[in-house]
Amino acid sequence: MTRCPCPRCSPIYDPPRKIYRDFYHPQEVPVIHTIQIINRHHCVPVYKHSYCYVTKDEFVNRGCCHHKKQYAKKTL
Repeated sequence: MTRCPCPRCSPIYDPPRKIYRDFYHPQEVPVIHTIQIINRHHCVPVYKHSYCYVTKDEFVNRGCCHHKKQYAKKTL
């Protein structure tokens, strides 16, 4: 093996390259949701039947004034 006749050189430094490593951490953010409860009242017709009674008296005269009809007998 022969030695290299060249003198040693000083190192050349390349500008540094950046490598990003991202780390994510949860950060709690309060989100407030407002809910309105609205009570709605509706009138609905419901039929309630009521009855009114009227009583009256009738007098029927069944005296002798009524004529009986005579029916003819049919013979075979």
